[in-house]
Amino acid sequence: MATVTLDQVRKSFGAHAVLHGIDLDVADGEFIVLVGPSGCGKSTLLRMIAGLETISDGEVVIGDEIVNDLPPKERNIAMVFQNYALYPHMRVAQNMGFSLRLARRPREEIDREVGRAARILDLEALLDRYPKELSGGQRQRVAMGRAIVRDPDVFLFDEPLSNLDAKLRVQMRAEIKALHQRLRTTTVYVTHDQIEAMTMADRIVVMRDGRIEQIGRPTELYDRPVNIFVATFIGSPAMNLVEGEIGERDGRKVLNVAHGAGTWDLPAAGGSLATGRKVTLGIRPEALFLAPEGAAATIIVTEPTGAETHVVMDIGGTHVTGVFRERIELEPGAEVRVIASPETYHLFDPATGNRIEIDAAT
Repeated sequence: MATVTLDQVRKSFGAHAVLHGIDLDVADGEFIVLVGPSGCGKSTLLRMIAGLETISDGEVVIGDEIVNDLPPKERNIAMVFQNYALYPHMRVAQNMGFSLRLARRPREEIDREVGRAARILDLEALLDRYPKELSGGQRQRVAMGRAIVRDPDVFLFDEPLSNLDAKLRVQMRAEIKALHQRLRTTTVYVTHDQIEAMTMADRIVVMRDGRIEQIGRPTELYDRPVNIFVATFIGSPAMNLVEGEIGERDGRKVLNVAHGAGTWDLPAAGGSLATGRKVTLGIRPEALFLAPEGAAATIIVTEPTGAETHVVMDIGGTHVTGVFRERIELEPGAEVRVIASPETYHLFDPATGNRIEIDAAT
């Protein structure tokens, strides 16, 4: 195992810069997930760690060695790709042991390592099959087994679950996480799916436009996003955003929701906010509840999911989603009032998109 350090890593394709000075420290044995929308640079960054993409500037360090100029085979990393990349003419055991054969390892060692990986991934009964005889999940496990037999310092995963159906993705998420807990190999994992990031990562790196927006544990990013982008990217359904203005009522600071939709109390610390200041209020869908003193809302659609009901509403011209544990049956066009506990609010500056720390706001 090894640490991975990125020091001011940059990447340009001609005059077009795609990564702008990335700094990241991955601890020994840590599971880091790079997440962000398509085109944010996460896969390019992973390929630079792997040595599959050249570095325009900065340093990539694996363990104690700067690897900028080392070819992939000398970095002692193993990469699992989105498309599995299995050899169709080779059986499972041959696919898993191929890298050891290239390295001219003894046959006994190859059989031992393939057997070890097969036991870890429950592939022992499939070693004599060809890839075409396997399901998508089985093929992905073979690709993981091929990485395991190399006993790498670092695992690199590039959106490995995107080709699987929803049920199998859930299963494979659990299998990859269990594998990491067993092997404790340093892992960098790329995905555009924030649910994968939340459920698998020790820490998440949220990227946008070739830059890191925030790094933290999943609950940290969920509870204290640094800006509107992170707030709406992490969480499903996404955080609701409602425009408003700071006002006063009975000596307390309140939020006047845009378009006269209602007035909501602010936390006690909100007293430091200036009256008349424009703010964007962020509320997680599960923090909303129905109450007679809440903001006026018009039902657009209800979506029962079984354990929960998702309700899409219009508040002052803004679509807002609420997630309710009870089974709510409301017809489109019905008028209700909704509110959230002030302790669940997130406030953002609408001009910059950055979080407002209300205990220190002016």
